[in-house]
Amino acid sequence: MSVEMSREGVAKSYDRLAPVYDWLFGPVFRKGRAQAIRLAEKAAGKGGRILEIGVGTGISLPFYSKDTRLVGADISEDMLKVARKRVETLGLTNVESIEVGDAENLRFEDASFDVVMAQYVVSAVPNPHRALDEFARVVKPGGEIVIATRQGAERGLRKSIEKTLMPVTTKLGWRTDFPFALFTDWAARRPDVRLVERKPLPPLGHFALLRFEKLKGGSQAIAA
Repeated sequence: MSVEMSREGVAKSYDRLAPVYDWLFGPVFRKGRAQAIRLAEKAAGKGGRILEIGVGTGISLPFYSKDTRLVGADISEDMLKVARKRVETLGLTNVESIEVGDAENLRFEDASFDVVMAQYVVSAVPNPHRALDEFARVVKPGGEIVIATRQGAERGLRKSIEKTLMPVTTKLGWRTDFPFALFTDWAARRPDVRLVERKPLPPLGHFALLRFEKLKGGSQAIAA
């Protein structure tokens, strides 16, 4: 990426957003979150264990089934304070832990989760491929990585606008110019994952829902 981001800068940006995040982004991403949760729970199965990276204020946690075991991680401590309060207030006993975590350097053991969920977070990490590698590491073979993400324009006026806005949005904690090729390039160099679904998400088709399968045996040939 041409515009540099830093872990510390992203954390500070989302610390500042913590008091108003639900108000600003709750309604606009509601449908996308609901779709991602449905697919993640289907992949995890009843009683499955899901890691939500970028859990933020925990806005999505109440919408999971009570049978689903959840772990939430985020880079912003101020966002997590809101999430912990939400878990306590709503009595979400299926939430195992809410903790500070860097998407590029997760503390969890290999193959710890049935599904890794990342909602609107991959475009907000300094090194997206490193984060995706970590997602693949901690998900079990046969499990899935479910991602709701910013989807940059391929060409035209919108792409030009996104590039122009990058210096501003990067300071706010995310990228506008975020090509889908970033994901396909990543998957192409990994024999143990394959893209199984890509579909547009509201609003305005500027976002996408992606599902990657972690292959049993570590080879795309097995899944063919």
